Amino acid sequence: MSDTGTFVASLQRGSAVTARLGDMSDDELLERFATGDAAAFGVLLGRYQTPLFNFIARSVRDTDAAADLLQDVFTRVIQHSEGFNRTSKFSTWLYAIARNLCIDHARRMTHRRHASLDTAGPNGSGDGALAPWVERVALEQPEVDSKAASGPLRNRIAQAIEALPEDQREVFLMRQLQHMPFADIAQVVGVSENTVKSRMRYALERLQEALAEFEEHARAEA
Repeated sequence: MSDTGTFVASLQRGSAVTARLGDMSDDELLERFATGDAAAFGVLLGRYQTPLFNFIARSVRDTDAAADLLQDVFTRVIQHSEGFNRTSKFSTWLYAIARNLCIDHARRMTHRRHASLDTAGPNGSGDGALAPWVERVALEQPEVDSKAASGPLRNRIAQAIEALPEDQREVFLMRQLQHMPFADIAQVVGVSENTVKSRMRYALERLQEALAEFEEHARAEA
């Protein structure tokens, strides 16, 4: 076989291996990685790096810090892969690591003023970077239509989310933006599922109150 033919054949074999790995569960991939299969970790990385980065960026509101924290998360996964408790989901473990690192980061940054969501979004820039996130949140609320996700109301939603107590805010973000099941959120934050549901309910009630106040103010000015 020619050198070109050998190269093409190697690519085909690599593609076939990647395809097989892509069909494996997270636990199977992690087990293969623990035994020395680096390609298995590459599949896990590709599967989670984007949603995990988005989660971290929305938590710390700084993309540079989020990129560093994302590396820290996967570094810890590499370091502790053999000791992972497989009684829980890999994704739950992953988000728990990310959440703890975000908490540690917040503690280190307590001497700095938290950037308001209406002046800096997950991309670290102005309102334009925030808009897609706020619009998505608004569109997923049952009483808010697509037109409501622009202008002053968008800013009011951002302020209302920012004003949520931290325990409610993190549950809201994981549920509303990451679409995580309540049971998984409960494992990540270390409380009961009922407590998570209560925090989500309180968060939605606060947001609905903020929207009602905005609508009442808008009618008064009309």
